[in-house]
Amino acid sequence: MAVGYTFGALYTKDARVRQRWLLMIGVVATWLFIFIRAVDKYGEPLHWSRQKNIVFTILSFINTTKYPPSLDYLLMTIGPAIVALAFFEAGRPLVGSVSRSAGSIIRNFFVTFGRVPLFFYILQWFTAHTIAIVLHAAFGKPVRWLFQTPVEWFTNPPQGNGFNLVVVYLAWISGVFLLYPLCKWFAGVKARRSDWWLSYL
Repeated sequence: MAVGYTFGALYTKDARVRQRWLLMIGVVATWLFIFIRAVDKYGEPLHWSRQKNIVFTILSFINTTKYPPSLDYLLMTIGPAIVALAFFEAGRPLVGSVSRSAGSIIRNFFVTFGRVPLFFYILQWFTAHTIAIVLHAAFGKPVRWLFQTPVEWFTNPPQGNGFNLVVVYLAWISGVFLLYPLCKWFAGVKARRSDWWLSYL
């Protein structure tokens, strides 16, 4: 968080200078993750190992600790995110094959959520839970456990609950798209009004 505050100083610089710095910092952080993780002596308590195929080996390699976040986890997530910030900078693409308009559309989509972070964060809990209830009911899976506390989930998990990762990712993407219109509306409200409390959402 402290680094995040100092990182904001980059946004007082010229856009082109900022884009170069963002790209450099993001690439260095990502390569540091790859190097430190490959050495596997520091930065992450969970060691990676060769698996039955390349896909599972990569999954083992990126299986890092989120709570509390390890150094490898931070580098692995923040590095690519900063590269993405460079890509989205003023809608200017870094790759010649990506048009300016396509870059702007992608940028504006994600910036909308960035303008209303807490609003999105709160709504996504209710959206995700509602999607889980609908999917479980639609596929004849147990629903009652979704209204229990997390403590009960772990002590007495129901049989046949949950879905595979493909369904989970599709549900997640659907939730993001469902929330986009609401977030865009609220971003407009924040742009039009200057109430002090809106800055916290």
